[in-house]
Amino acid sequence: MSEELFPRERTEIVPGAVHVPDWLGPARQRELVEACREWARPPAGLRTVRTPGGGTMTARQVCLGLHWYPYGYARTAVDGDGAPVKAMPGWLAELGREAVTAAYGPAAYGPAAYGPGSAPYGPGVGDPGVGGPVAAGGPAYDIALINFYDGDARMGMHRDAEERSGAPVVSLSLGDTCLFRFGNTASRGRPYRDVELRSGDLFVFGGPARRAYHGVPKVLPGTAPPDLGLVGRLNITLRVGGLGPSGPGPGAGAGPGR
Repeated sequence: MSEELFPRERTEIVPGAVHVPDWLGPARQRELVEACREWARPPAGLRTVRTPGGGTMTARQVCLGLHWYPYGYARTAVDGDGAPVKAMPGWLAELGREAVTAAYGPAAYGPAAYGPGSAPYGPGVGDPGVGGPVAAGGPAYDIALINFYDGDARMGMHRDAEERSGAPVVSLSLGDTCLFRFGNTASRGRPYRDVELRSGDLFVFGGPARRAYHGVPKVLPGTAPPDLGLVGRLNITLRVGGLGPSGPGPGAGAGPGR
């Protein structure tokens, strides 16, 4: 923001987890908000997610590419209207790869992203049409989870654990600022670090941080850029499923995004 004394800088929160402030310019943010409005329309539109224990998530969600539900993936909105999930746009998949490069630099598809000695694409990735390599290298992002938060919405600490690919998770923030809590891979408790994510910010986590617990304990209402035309917060989370030709199935853990 121009009124700040010191500009916010790219920060490695923990090894593999990188915050890039103001990565999306105002025009690109507006384009993404309009795209989210279209994706949120039925069929397979914005829904309230219900957990197996009978609870509900306060952030509402729509999915692209594959439909996430607690706790797995499907090709239809199995916990919504049952319609086929909307396709993952190629331009959004490309934006995911660009985000990884912005976070990790020229060695975006090396150990920083996947961990030492790990296979870049993970089991099943590389199969035709399922998260395979794209022209400039790296995996093709084939899943998007879009969460909408009003002022009272929260997201508990969880891991994104249903994907078989080790590709980094890409998180794009639009609208209201939130407090994003990024923790460790062992438990939902400490140590963790709280990061302020504003509209246009990028957060990428991969490598040793890929299975870290994370959540959103607070949204700050009324902090969205005035010209964005959005009340609340949108988060676009991009992932590589790596689910292979057998397709999606039940996973382990809880991965609703952030």
